[in-house]
Amino acid sequence: MLAVPVYKMDGDKAGTVEIDPGVLGGRVRAKLIKQAIVAWLDHSRQDSARTKRRSDVVGSTKKLYRQKGTGNARAGMRRTPVRRGGGRTFAKRGPRSFKDFPKKMRRLACRSAILARIEAEDVVVLDELVCSEPKTRVFAGMLSALGVDRGCLFAMHENNEIAHRSGRNIPKLDIRIVDDLNAYEVMRRPKIVFTRAAFEKIVGVKSE
Repeated sequence: MLAVPVYKMDGDKAGTVEIDPGVLGGRVRAKLIKQAIVAWLDHSRQDSARTKRRSDVVGSTKKLYRQKGTGNARAGMRRTPVRRGGGRTFAKRGPRSFKDFPKKMRRLACRSAILARIEAEDVVVLDELVCSEPKTRVFAGMLSALGVDRGCLFAMHENNEIAHRSGRNIPKLDIRIVDDLNAYEVMRRPKIVFTRAAFEKIVGVKSE
């Protein structure tokens, strides 16, 4: 069993939550996590770069002048890559077609990443999130009390507009719904904060 600490908003410890590693895949699959991160970054690229090959450049294919007898270096068409205004030798063609990453592998990679962070003691659970109005100062104070103010992923079980508006201006803070997590975002920040409801949802257990 793994124990995850539970804290209140003021930083006081409110107990621990014990979970079975089996609900998160049983073991850390480092290679699968890397595959998921690479796939996520690949699919995040706009990949719209496009330059012209010599077949795309406007111009005649006629030889500029005869091969011998002019005293000049040998030359072919004006669209050749070695001449100014010609096409590129290795042109960027985009968009590329990326290899699909199956849903079951994505889910297992995300759970494996969470298990790795729990084993590294980088995960804390927030007992209760109370936000009556959007205040960045209050949200930042809570992160400081939890010791995660140098960068963290804050995961909630459902969308909370007040919490989002409170934390959107805080540097190195990602606020996500737990259902939208992926291995890249789980591994990106130094710490992870789950609300109690979000943690119960991802591990499928009821905490005391």
